[in-house]
Amino acid sequence: MQEQLPSIVFAKKEVVAARLSPFAYQLQAVEAVKNMPYAALFHEQGLGKTKIALDLAMQWFLQNDVDSAVVVTKKGLVANWQREIDTHTTLKAAVLGERLKNSRLYNRAYRLYLTHYEAIVGDQNRFALFLKTRKIGVILDESQRIKNPESRIAKCFLQLAEGFARRVIMTGTPVANRPYDLWAQVKFLDGGKSLGSDFEDFRKNYDLPVGIVEAKEQFSAYEESLAEIFGKIRSFTIRETKISAGITLPTKEIRVVAVEMEAQQAELYRKYREELAAELIVEGKLVYDSAEALFKRLLRLVQVASDPAMLDENYVGECGKRAVLRSLVEEGLQGGAKVIVWTSFVKNADALAKFLASFGSLRLHGKLGIDERNKTVEHFLNNKEKRVLVATPGAAKEGLTLTVANRAIFYDRGFSLDDYLQAQDRIHRISQTRECEVINILSTNSIDSWIDRLLLTKARMAAIAQGDLPPNAQMAKEQFQDTVRETLL
Repeated sequence: MQEQLPSIVFAKKEVVAARLSPFAYQLQAVEAVKNMPYAALFHEQGLGKTKIALDLAMQWFLQNDVDSAVVVTKKGLVANWQREIDTHTTLKAAVLGERLKNSRLYNRAYRLYLTHYEAIVGDQNRFALFLKTRKIGVILDESQRIKNPESRIAKCFLQLAEGFARRVIMTGTPVANRPYDLWAQVKFLDGGKSLGSDFEDFRKNYDLPVGIVEAKEQFSAYEESLAEIFGKIRSFTIRETKISAGITLPTKEIRVVAVEMEAQQAELYRKYREELAAELIVEGKLVYDSAEALFKRLLRLVQVASDPAMLDENYVGECGKRAVLRSLVEEGLQGGAKVIVWTSFVKNADALAKFLASFGSLRLHGKLGIDERNKTVEHFLNNKEKRVLVATPGAAKEGLTLTVANRAIFYDRGFSLDDYLQAQDRIHRISQTRECEVINILSTNSIDSWIDRLLLTKARMAAIAQGDLPPNAQMAKEQFQDTVRETLL
């Protein structure tokens, strides 16, 4: 016999109210989508999407469109959402996590539920039953979490989608790295009506071309096709940038600091580069045609350009970036400000936090438990002695407001546009009062320069697909191929 959950009767006099007034563009977003069965909120990071989401949920309640709303976020952001809910609403959220605890919460009359993606996946069957007991609206925060349709998380939410009375996805970087990142997110909303029901077809039509160099006329056609994507989803998509929203923030300067690798580091880099060139380049032609696999191999060069000790235990030198990092941190701490140092590697985060210990450094990465990560963020925000945060984008790029710092230093960067944009805007967002600096430390004559150009190309591609730019940005396939060759030869 199939398990059933009881229906719930809600108290009519329950207080549902906002504590703070929205900005004009936030109010406009709520008004635009409050009556839609599904919508995408793609506001640029730092524009207060959390406030929009909570005000939207309260509109659903007041209009009797839903009985309850569920906010789904990344596991590491649940505590941050709890703080935001208390700040912006009179609601008390029930937090779904452990299955046994969930059973009790499903049977109580909560207006707002807060949970994370893994919790829903682990309790999918009972959650599906829960959806049948009342009208539920859902808001997927950082919805790029379901961008891979083959992942367990994406499959779960695509199966649950029709059970929600209202569906909203929310992210500042909908095209996290490639145009096909949009497909599963949008399918969760409309079941495939706008972008098609076949992922492979969509990817084939819109992926960034990589392979043998072809006629330049095809590049223009590719750009035009990217612009078509936003046209297909425009009717249910709200997208604002800081400029279009009319938000006046302190300036954000992005600059590059180039450093020379020390002798032993440079020799190790040459060795790894020659090994990779032998694997990937034949008679001057790039033959390794899988971009993802290629990037994994190139990641070794990123590590050597950053700190060879991550790959070679016998390395005893002082890598070229360290002295410059110390100087940039000291400079950034003047006047009582704080500094964030970003690195793509857990091992590097540990080493750099130790290297910068005299400045009151903290580390934040995915190998730490959720409770420890939350305590680290609290210390950085509230403890005057903790002035430097060394973090990996995977653990801290999303959902956090870290405007106690106004300098972000990228000690190294990977190939992810999402990581780079989300990480730098932890400091450049609403509530920032000081001018911001984003500093990229690049090892000269290394893969670092190529990554700089690659991220620029990805940013242009994303801007066209998201409707931020017309299809006239230069995105030549030759540029991608040539820069790979430059990196290896």
